[in-house]
Amino acid sequence: MVHLTAARYGKDNIRLLKVEKDATNPKLQYVYEFTIRVMLEGDIAEAYTHADNTPIVTTDSMKNTTHILAKKNPVSPPEVFAAVLGHHFVTEYAHIHKAFIHIIQHRWTRYAVDGVPHDHSFIRDGAEVRVADAEVHECGKTFISSGISDLLVLKSTGSAFYGYIQDKFTTLKETRDRIMSTSVDSVWKFKPYDSLDDVKAAADTFAEGYDSARTITLKTFALDDSASVQATLFKMCKLILSANADTIEVSYSLPNKHYFDIDLSWFEGLKNTGEDAQVYAPQSNPNGLITATVVRDE
Repeated sequence: MVHLTAARYGKDNIRLLKVEKDATNPKLQYVYEFTIRVMLEGDIAEAYTHADNTPIVTTDSMKNTTHILAKKNPVSPPEVFAAVLGHHFVTEYAHIHKAFIHIIQHRWTRYAVDGVPHDHSFIRDGAEVRVADAEVHECGKTFISSGISDLLVLKSTGSAFYGYIQDKFTTLKETRDRIMSTSVDSVWKFKPYDSLDDVKAAADTFAEGYDSARTITLKTFALDDSASVQATLFKMCKLILSANADTIEVSYSLPNKHYFDIDLSWFEGLKNTGEDAQVYAPQSNPNGLITATVVRDE
């Protein structure tokens, strides 16, 4: 005998871009581009176990609903729009008990023409994306998290790595100065909210939390005299938790992007290692991967 223990389905990779006009200056416009995933849980087991589609809200309807609610509601900050979308599904369909909304916001940055920010022209500012998640329960309870993904950073000095285990398997040389580079993936969770109204009231908290976490990440990366990626990561987490009272947990995933100096001494005794290194070979893999989650003591 077998039985179904978990089931969740939905629509992935829903694409949309919304243009919003400034309330006081219609010529000033804002653009928001999202990739969205909607996943639902509830009394849907029959669709799996008995080939009965009666309880299925079609994934095409999920796509249409996302577009309609984007038209009818503000989409910034994405955390609030994710909650609006999730609450729709758990209130519109009595048999749906939980909705999980994942939003990736692609980065469009307003650029300047002749030194003046243009009203409606933007550039794609790298591969970095903003991430927002809402887990919405039918009782109204909502769990929100925000994040940064694919933020590629590098500093050419100010990083060391030494004092680690040296045994018969070790070939890595200690260094007091090295290039430090990583692609930042970070997620921070907020305290639970009891209703959609509570989420909407916290809109400024989400916007400020994102700006603060991104600023702390970049500033700490630049200024920390890093003993290791682990040590720098922990400092980032502590600072984000200190700066945001409603944040209860911070996680980072930081892969090492390695750059190794190249021995050029074979050519006319050219010095290019250690303190003399200027030309490096970027490495693809394998790479180190450092992760951690930090929570408040209480």
